[in-house]
Amino acid sequence: MHLYNLTLQAPTVITQAIVGNFSGIRQQEIIVSRGTILELLRPDSSTGKVSTVLAQDAFGTIRSIAAFRLTGGTKDYCIMGSDSGRIIVLEYDPKTNSFVKLQQETFGKSGSRRIVPGQMLAVDPKGRSVMISAVEKSKLVYILNRDTAAILTISSPLEAHRNGAIIQDIVGVDVGFENPLFAALEIDYTESDADPNGQAFKNAEKMLTFYELDLGLNHVVRKHSEPTDRRANLLVQVPGGQSATNNAFDGPSGVLVCCEDHIIYRPVDIDGGAVFHRVLIPGRRTPWGGDEERGLIITSAVMHKMKGAFFFLLQSEIGDLYKVTLEHEEEVVKSMTIKYFDTVPTATSLCILKSGFLFVAAEGGNHHLYQFQKLGDDDAEPEFTSNSYPNNGISSSPLPRCFFRPRPLDNLVLADEMTSFCPIVDARIVNLFGPTSAAPATLQSDTPQIYLACGRRGPRSTFRMLRHGLGVEESVGSELPGVPNGVWTVKVNNDDVYDKYIILSFANGALVLSISETIEDVEDTGFLSSAPTLAVRQLADNEGLIHLTLNRP
Repeated sequence: MHLYNLTLQAPTVITQAIVGNFSGIRQQEIIVSRGTILELLRPDSSTGKVSTVLAQDAFGTIRSIAAFRLTGGTKDYCIMGSDSGRIIVLEYDPKTNSFVKLQQETFGKSGSRRIVPGQMLAVDPKGRSVMISAVEKSKLVYILNRDTAAILTISSPLEAHRNGAIIQDIVGVDVGFENPLFAALEIDYTESDADPNGQAFKNAEKMLTFYELDLGLNHVVRKHSEPTDRRANLLVQVPGGQSATNNAFDGPSGVLVCCEDHIIYRPVDIDGGAVFHRVLIPGRRTPWGGDEERGLIITSAVMHKMKGAFFFLLQSEIGDLYKVTLEHEEEVVKSMTIKYFDTVPTATSLCILKSGFLFVAAEGGNHHLYQFQKLGDDDAEPEFTSNSYPNNGISSSPLPRCFFRPRPLDNLVLADEMTSFCPIVDARIVNLFGPTSAAPATLQSDTPQIYLACGRRGPRSTFRMLRHGLGVEESVGSELPGVPNGVWTVKVNNDDVYDKYIILSFANGALVLSISETIEDVEDTGFLSSAPTLAVRQLADNEGLIHLTLNRP
């Protein structure tokens, strides 16, 4: 026996968001995970509003989602990791307005377990493979392809496990059409677990490890592993590989390693002349002070590719956005630049659309859709470049602190806002607008209201009041000759999509209204309008309608 439960109101929190052409048209959509619900959002580039196209319950906990496109394809797919112990490939079908399951592979036990993959997903930029990882030890790689009927296929899992390792983040590395490459932040806890003094934990190194999928041998190898900053927490993909239209390179390839207080660029091929770069994350300079010595952690990031260029937006834990650019010649980075961009709510995910919008899935409070006014290239904000430091910022000594002054939005403008109650820190059910209260008559109610304290983000915290019931929209209105004591709607045929008539019963008769583009009073319907109506029903097999009236002498 299985019990499925649905809440009357769907959750408003967004745990992750991805962007892509999921419907196959030349318009980008956003898929968001709301814990147990997968929702497809479609921003309107002309109005700047976001509409919900589909909300489908997964009847399970969605742990991670990622978008990918097969080589040569025109449509993006959604790959999902959940607490079911399976990896699932979904396609959005516009005809049925639903997510269709294309592939489903079981690899572990159900439940959100630390050694069962599903917590993290990383996709090869060319859509050839995907890595799914657990928090500890386990990593699996699947090959994505098409069969002879052009149907998407998924291979058996290839193991990339590492015993005694905690995985903090994974990302697909853009190497063009070479063997797919994945990068992972790992830390070995074997010695720390066996050391009761805690010294081994202090000496433990965090490793940046590259895993290569050999498509010829159908095997995953640990290509390279090196120590990185112990405070590293996030990896960001850097574009790479040769362009499909010319011999130029789309980017230098590699990854950005986001650490506390600084960003490191790590190239893939350090033997080919590529070098590391490091810049410090600018901190806030406030009139009252106190924030200058506080460390900054990057919590979310997004990379956006344009024709012949690309840039990154990195967000700190306090909501500040930083624009990072790489100056490169083919596959060699010459300098890395960082500057303050704008401040938006702290996000779980950032999505940049080609239509010029930035979607911010907020950790707390309402979710926002911003429109780019400019890219911050010509403003007066100070820029900090790796070339200004000795050895491109790669040194054992700390880099000098750099600062900026916070300001209102300049490069972005708010276009739309989606309601979110997350997080609810306290709630009360009280009727402050009862019939005996001094509230206006329009606010008085017999049912209690729900009062919520939402958010812990300073000025973005809100106090909200919820009322029982559903919101309605008035489409048309007209005055009635009296107060009706009954109302019915009825179809003429069983296969009709919409009702044909509205019957209103009064003390001295009945009123019949026809429903079409407008609602009009009609006479020649066969209904008796001279007596009050008791009931109206449609007979089976399209045999007509039955109209019960009050029998008066």
